[in-house]
Amino acid sequence: MGERPLVMSCGDPSGIGPEIAVKAWEAIGRECPFVWLGDPKHLPDGCDFRVVPDLTAPASGALPVLPVSFAAAAHAGQPDPANAAGVIEAVRRGVELVQSGAARGLVTCPIHKAALKAGAGFGFPGHTEYLAHLAGMKRVVMMLASDTLRVVPVTIHIPLSDVPRALTADALEDTIRITHAALIRDFEIAHPRIAVAGLNPHAGEDGTMGHEDGTLIAPVLERLRAEGIDLRGPLPADTMFHAPARARYDAAVCMYHDQALIPIKTLAFDEGVNVTLGLPFVRTSPDHGTAYDIAGQGVARPDSLIAALRMAWNMGA
Repeated sequence: MGERPLVMSCGDPSGIGPEIAVKAWEAIGRECPFVWLGDPKHLPDGCDFRVVPDLTAPASGALPVLPVSFAAAAHAGQPDPANAAGVIEAVRRGVELVQSGAARGLVTCPIHKAALKAGAGFGFPGHTEYLAHLAGMKRVVMMLASDTLRVVPVTIHIPLSDVPRALTADALEDTIRITHAALIRDFEIAHPRIAVAGLNPHAGEDGTMGHEDGTLIAPVLERLRAEGIDLRGPLPADTMFHAPARARYDAAVCMYHDQALIPIKTLAFDEGVNVTLGLPFVRTSPDHGTAYDIAGQGVARPDSLIAALRMAWNMGA
């Protein structure tokens, strides 16, 4: 294949993952070569694929497939817990290949966490946490990135009611440090500017709408500014995401999942990329789920997956 390829884990085969993988290969397979990890019988009928024994197989016009065994057939829009072990194994194999240096980076297609838990006792809130476990990392950071916005939530897949307890000074500091380092290393921004949202409406408005902004967030920012990190905040989240505000920073650190994901999915729903920062390898993913409602209909758009492939390819250079 010439340069080391990317590897792509198949995700839930009952979702849109297999069909957008084929569309992405047809669109940019020569530009960003990748090998698909999954069960060939889950690919769309009639698609052109080629089973390969490893990542050193020569390039061909067909989608290269490194087979992973699955227990059952895939029925569009109907997740099957019997396939949970195969989904997890595809991710594990992808991590193994990228950690060994055989692959340039890992791109993961969407999973269905409830099916994984039901079928294989999957004990992780999502991909990000599982990848951290496989890599032996204490903390990693989830970034959602597009051409118009990069956002990083400090807390991720937890109920909103748990956020104030999970939002600690250490978690915030680690998130900012990992984000700052990644902007320099992976995005080649020499002097990153990071905007930090407050937790409460109007960033607490001097304590009248909550104390965390002043007592927890502000001291962390002050300490890191003293080290030379360019930080703005804590800022009211409701005024951080219009165009003039976005021009003043390179990434926005937010306090919880929806505070970060609502703006980027509004601005770049089909082009957003999920990037895991802090891993010892490159991992990206499309910024959408399994889309069971349209799976198997041939209408799913591969835009976000294509963006994820291009970002992984550039980051893995």
